[in-house]
This record gives sequence, structure tokens and C-alpha cells, in this order.
Amino acid sequence: MKVIGAGFGRTGTASLKAALETLGLGPCYHMSEVIADPSRVRRWLEIGEGGAPDWDEVFAGYHSTTDWPAASYWRELADHYPEAKVILTVRDPAKWYDSATTTIFARALAERRRLPLHRRVIRQLVKRRSPDFALYPRMSRATVMNRIFDGRIDDRDHVITVFERHITEVKATIPPDRLLVFDTAEGWGPLCAFLGVPVPDEPFPQTNDRAAFHRKRPRILLRLLIRGR
Repeated sequence: MKVIGAGFGRTGTASLKAALETLGLGPCYHMSEVIADPSRVRRWLEIGEGGAPDWDEVFAGYHSTTDWPAASYWRELADHYPEAKVILTVRDPAKWYDSATTTIFARALAERRRLPLHRRVIRQLVKRRSPDFALYPRMSRATVMNRIFDGRIDDRDHVITVFERHITEVKATIPPDRLLVFDTAEGWGPLCAFLGVPVPDEPFPQTNDRAAFHRKRPRILLRLLIRGR
């Protein structure tokens, strides 16, 4: 492991994943990797519910990581991979919350309500076709929603306080020469300087905005229903 992403989801973690892979520091482990291979959902659920993680096994074949669920364990990963550099992606806290609450938090909040009939039917079909992926809400609660936010993701002030406290804690824990606090709007410059690599001759990737996030879900569900993964 060469790079550990400590930033919360919706802070440009997908863009950072693409950037790291462009720079030759991939494959990069991201929540999208978990969704693409639902067997990883069960693995993270075991970790989230207290199982002893084998980090080398979890990240076998990967050279970097960004996003949740890995970012929930940034301390453990920084200790386990002492030579790895740490990148803390950041953005304006209020804008971050607005983005999170209409994407990743929206799904978690929906779990607390009685779903419409069509959503319940889809859920049952997914559960039959992909029992590992059916554990995703439980895994998300164990590794992110409860672990990081005490389950209070509908409490804006609380969540923003946690977000800001996280940034403070990472800065206080990781030595400055090992840490980059990075807003993806800054582009290649600070990232390449921190990693000691040349700046690519292409635009910095900007991926997974809110519209793209919502477009992905139907494709994921269709794939699970067809392939049974």
C-alpha cells in the first residue's frame, strides 16, 4: 500500500481514485470496488462488526485506497502501512453535507422508512440473486453510519461537527511530511508534488458528481439481477 485515503466519501474520493490510477498508483480501492464484487461486502461487514481484519488480504492487489469503508479505518491502516502516504480529501463542510445527504446518506435514511412496494420487490429479488450484496445496508451501518456518525446522519449539526473533527484528528495524528490535505479542485499540482511524480498532460479527473452517482444505481441493480452477483 502506497497511498491511504483518509477523506470521507463525497469529498472527491472517486476523482482521487482516478487520479492515483493515472499516476501509476493503482489499482485504487474504493467503495465502487466493494459494489463491483459483493463478496467484499461480507468481508467488510465482518470487520465492522468486530472481526479481526487481515488488511493485507483485504487490499491484495491494490496499491492505494480512497473512500469508505477503508477511510473509516484510516488510523489502523496508517499504522499497518507505515511507509504509505496519507491523503485527506476535504471540501466545504456545508456543501459536503448537502452532497452526502442527497446521495450516500439518502440510501441509509431510506432504510429507516417503509419503502414503496417496487423498492421492496427489488430488494427481495436482489437478496435472492446476490445475498452478499443484500448485506450492503448492514455493512454500511457497521463501518460508516454507526461507527463514524453514531447513526445520527439526519442531524446536520452533528454530522458536520464529526466531519470537521475528523479533519482535525487526521492533521494531528499524521506527520506533516506524510500527509496531504487536498481539495480536488486544486488539480494535479499539489498531488503530484506530494507524491513526487510528473504532472500528466491531461485534465485532472472530476468524476461521480451527484447526477453520475444517481445514474449508477439502476445499472448496478440490473447487473446484480442479471448476473446474480
